[in-house]
Amino acid sequence: MPDAPPLLYTLALWLEANFDLPRATRDPHLATLPGPELIAMRYGEGVDVAPDRVVALYDEATNTIYLSEGWTGRSPAELSILVHELVHHMQAMAGHRFACPAARERLAYDAQDAWLALFGEDLETAFNLDPAMLLVGTVCTH
Repeated sequence: MPDAPPLLYTLALWLEANFDLPRATRDPHLATLPGPELIAMRYGEGVDVAPDRVVALYDEATNTIYLSEGWTGRSPAELSILVHELVHHMQAMAGHRFACPAARERLAYDAQDAWLALFGEDLETAFNLDPAMLLVGTVCTH
């Protein structure tokens, strides 16, 4: 990712060093979308989901990290969202495969939590994600 913006490149180096993720062969595209569009991309049209439920997502087909319109990256919590989605990009570029979509979330949440820990935070304090919610969101249920 040598052509990536300095922040993205730095986060990718941190992920490579701390989570044994291989260097991505391409930089991800970055884009912002309104919350309702992110929800529709994640869950489909017409699904009733709390507006803050989806704050970002990675589209493997287009190598795009979509961040919510209000994302600024000006806090450790907001940067951790980018860290989470960058993990998915690096997983995709490395050709990692998972038993189900939820299984790919474990490493992304671990990296996000480790990033937050650098600033004295964690997923529970920053996003109200407790260990039980993380377990449900990261295991295959079928």
